[in-house]
Amino acid sequence: MGVSVRDAPDGKKHYMKGGCIKMVWPELGRYGRVWSPWREMERLQQDMNRLLSRESTPYSTTFPAVNIWASDQDVIVTAEVPGVDADSLDITVAENVLKLTGSRKPEELKPGEVSHRQERVSGEFTRIFRLPYAVDSGKVDASCEKGILKVRLPRAEADKPKKIAIKSQK
Repeated sequence: MGVSVRDAPDGKKHYMKGGCIKMVWPELGRYGRVWSPWREMERLQQDMNRLLSRESTPYSTTFPAVNIWASDQDVIVTAEVPGVDADSLDITVAENVLKLTGSRKPEELKPGEVSHRQERVSGEFTRIFRLPYAVDSGKVDASCEKGILKVRLPRAEADKPKKIAIKSQK
């Protein structure tokens, strides 16, 4: 909390730490922040929004992990998809939106085996990304090697910046 200076009617300067609250609750400096039901309601609302905004799929919205790079000419998207068959991946592009869907099959347990720990989830996933500009969907190139999906999305010609020549009159 900052310290503020206030001139009193008697001409003396009064130093207040924490503003007006200190005038009402002088013991505030001893105990720290005062509990606020409004702050608690806001925190509860944020937690509920975070909980309810998740998709109903077993994956969190961070699978697969994705990196996106953009230049003036194209966008490069790489995604970690270990254990996902390239045939089960589906990539769609509409203007400047990329949608990546796929599924990873569960690992089969042999009779008599019991799972001790399972962190790698299986099932369907969907990731949707807004790209920085419209892309030419006819020239999109995708490859998958060693569990890394690489998608190259060239910028649409109509969306590329054009240099305008300035004419001068002499």
